[in-house]
Amino acid sequence: MPIEDGKFVKIEYVGTLDDGTVFDSTEGGEPLEFQLGAQQVIVGFENAVKEMELDMEKEISIPAAEAYGEPRDDMIIDFPIEEVPEADQLTVGQKVAVTSDNGQPFTATIVEITDEKVKIDVNHPLAGQNLNFKLKVVSVSDEATESCSSCSSCSSCD
Repeated sequence: MPIEDGKFVKIEYVGTLDDGTVFDSTEGGEPLEFQLGAQQVIVGFENAVKEMELDMEKEISIPAAEAYGEPRDDMIIDFPIEEVPEADQLTVGQKVAVTSDNGQPFTATIVEITDEKVKIDVNHPLAGQNLNFKLKVVSVSDEATESCSSCSSCSSCD
């Protein structure tokens, strides 16, 4: 019987790119806990979990469009060098922490530095990548566990 929206699930997983590179995994750590239907994980991942049952294992492939999308040119932004703190210490390829207009932190990549500007790519690092997962449902519950740290929408996370 598929898992219903609103349920809290714990998933063990290994995420790989098409070339076999592991980009994320719960191996050696805690399973990922999230609430189905609360949009806390990418759509393709959530849809696969909805079709599973407790203790079920499954391998899935999520095309880039259902994961983090394709890289977008409008997500490569030029900043005047004088507006970039410590610009003289940055290097091309470096990952930097930035904050969106709504206060959300995320990672961006320095793609070019000139005397006049710093160009950063704010596309998600996995944009354009197909994502492959080995999944196992290890828990299904009506409530989040005390160790839930995946969300801010349950009383256990407050």
